Amino acid sequence: MAKIDQKGLKEEDKKALNKKNFAQLLGIFKYMVPYKLPFILGMFCLLAGSGVLLLFPFLMGKLVNAAVGEGNWITNDINQITLMLFAVLVIQSLFSFFRVYLFAQVSEKGMADIRQSLYTKLMTLPIPFYDKSRTGELLSRITSDVSLLQDTFSTTLAELVRQVITLVGALIFIFWSTPKLSLFMLATFPVVIIGAMFFGRFIRKLSRQTQDQLATANIIVEETMQSIHTVKAFTSELTEVLRYRRSLDRVVKTALKTAKYRGLFISFIIIALFGGIVGVMWRGATLVQAGMEVGDLFSFVLFTAFIGGSIAGLGSIYGTVQRAMGASERVLEIIGEATELDLDTTLTPSMKLNGSVAFEGVAFSYPTRKDFQVLKQIDFSVQPGEKIALVGHSGAGKSTIIQLLMRFYALDKGEIKVDGKNINDYDLRGYRSNLGIVPQEVILFGGSIRENIGYGNPLAGDDEILEAARQANALEFINSFPEKLDTLVGERGMKLSGGQKQRVAIARAILKDPKILILDEATSSLDAESENLVQTALDKLMENRTTIIIAHRLSTIRKVDKIYVINEGNILESGTHDDLSKIENGLYNNLVKLQFQEAV
Repeated sequence: MAKIDQKGLKEEDKKALNKKNFAQLLGIFKYMVPYKLPFILGMFCLLAGSGVLLLFPFLMGKLVNAAVGEGNWITNDINQITLMLFAVLVIQSLFSFFRVYLFAQVSEKGMADIRQSLYTKLMTLPIPFYDKSRTGELLSRITSDVSLLQDTFSTTLAELVRQVITLVGALIFIFWSTPKLSLFMLATFPVVIIGAMFFGRFIRKLSRQTQDQLATANIIVEETMQSIHTVKAFTSELTEVLRYRRSLDRVVKTALKTAKYRGLFISFIIIALFGGIVGVMWRGATLVQAGMEVGDLFSFVLFTAFIGGSIAGLGSIYGTVQRAMGASERVLEIIGEATELDLDTTLTPSMKLNGSVAFEGVAFSYPTRKDFQVLKQIDFSVQPGEKIALVGHSGAGKSTIIQLLMRFYALDKGEIKVDGKNINDYDLRGYRSNLGIVPQEVILFGGSIRENIGYGNPLAGDDEILEAARQANALEFINSFPEKLDTLVGERGMKLSGGQKQRVAIARAILKDPKILILDEATSSLDAESENLVQTALDKLMENRTTIIIAHRLSTIRKVDKIYVINEGNILESGTHDDLSKIENGLYNNLVKLQFQEAV
């Protein structure tokens, strides 16, 4: 299982700062190009503001010199120097305001473009991509990753530039004004830096362990929330609580270990850093006695504080930029995936098919299970308006046949023809616009009944939606709700019963008006009353349409034109219900007998 930190980023997403990874991060800049003017202005404000801020410690030193009557600057007037200090603060605050506002414009609009581009790409990627990707991970790409990139371009980038300018500028100032004291200060740096590197690496390792363990604990919560009905059904509440408790105990144990070493690190920093400050101040005091101006020492102390703050800030920025590189790699990786269709074409394809279907020598294995052949040799044909059924044991390959007809996967062998033409030769959106499906497990969107039925045809008006609902035997229960079509169905349609959801799905299919209709065990999970209402609606839906039915209840397919019995990836038997029922020891005959015994 991939390790994920608190920001939703996998450990492998944290990349080293090298030329290749940095260039990849800069690849995100193409989304900033439309907003280059505010970016350039923001960068100017950043550079100017950082430069102006460096005047503050310099002027503070001159103020101290003026107070003690030392120095020979352009002015020794305390009031004038104080006004200059206030002017520096006002100018710096103005530059900071415009920098923040301009960078926010760039990052907000640029990241919105990235999110739009990423979501558009996800909508156009083929099903095999989703087979190998976890939904939570993809969601993390469009939320956590893009948020991190947004922070990087709105705040981190500005901080990086500001800290570098402050560090370089402050070093130049102190080496120019107090070279002897500056060299003494630099001599204390190695001890602090080496100690910080040693402790920092160890603490980061423990922090990552804590984040990984916390991510594992969060996965437990996510899994149990998604499967709460199963947890309740198996009375496993205590089991899950104890599992989560054990996971949290591991988090606490590692976190406390991290805290212990962080405390040691802080103690080291107090001794090393403040000891170094004491040493520098001692050296400065001796230089003042030897003739150095007090204001120069005061400026040196302030510049040193700026340098320390910049070094600390750069350490934090390093980790953020490192994570941003991993985030940019994942985002650009998805954006670079090959799509199955182009959304730039017309929104409503006008292609109309007649509805003949032919499978010729079709063989197939799922991309994630290439070692197992689901379909071996499938040959059958359906004429326009004809109704056929696919039956067989679970795992025989019935649903796979439907998914191949929908062009969710590419064939390993053979071809599928619709109206005598290979389905891969059709425009994908135009082709799928002629196919409608009513699945066994209906998934509704969390909006209203109107929105869910209208999904079959976004251009349909209320009259058409109501007519589709009437034909689907759904109008009666819809009108029984106070809000009628505006009734919210809840997440995944949980506020509706199974039969109601099925009839909404049928109404959606009616509104789409497909030439080829697919019914994937559409009544297998319903009670007798709901099944009767749904079956009546399905009978209306199947009129004058090529229909392929995956059937579990064989009583629902007695009137179809032909039945194909699938077994281990092959068509074992074919014929009408009466023909197949007469085959002694035939698979279909055995299935009929089994269901008859179950009914008795």
